[in-house]
Amino acid sequence: MSCSPEIETRFFADDGRTPNNPTLPLLILRSTGAADADDPAAWLEKTFTSNGWSGTWRWGVYPYHHYHTTTHEVLGVSRGTATLMLGGEAGEKFEVHVGDVLVLPAGVGHMAVSSSEDFQVVGAYPGGGKPDLLRSGEGNIDAACGRIEKVELPNRDPIHGPDGPLMEHWR
Repeated sequence: MSCSPEIETRFFADDGRTPNNPTLPLLILRSTGAADADDPAAWLEKTFTSNGWSGTWRWGVYPYHHYHTTTHEVLGVSRGTATLMLGGEAGEKFEVHVGDVLVLPAGVGHMAVSSSEDFQVVGAYPGGGKPDLLRSGEGNIDAACGRIEKVELPNRDPIHGPDGPLMEHWR
């Protein structure tokens, strides 16, 4: 595991189509231990699961703006590279590479703008939460905001456990 990955945080405002999260920032941990692992996907799965983030899966990121209102989500880049748009249509583009880990609070919009053909993330949810899938601009945003407010905070950072940077940023 890398000692001190670079950490980026961002808040995104509700843009009327994507609620985002008014109290919890998005975290991007750059160059985690997965970057140097022989099998980054297996490293991410094992690390997420050992820290209570379960229901792991391997896939890409949808090419349309969407968000989840029932759980937070972690995405670890296990192969390739991508440009992701985070925070909905009024959000910000981020380049991601193998070993980068994104912790998305419930409500934060995300989509793939472009990616290498081999791009893959490992995803998981705290406590095995079950995500819903809402496209930006669809459904009742007030109801979505009500569900987002009720999502419990995780008790462990998906990479560093109970004392990780997520716990500091999400207090």
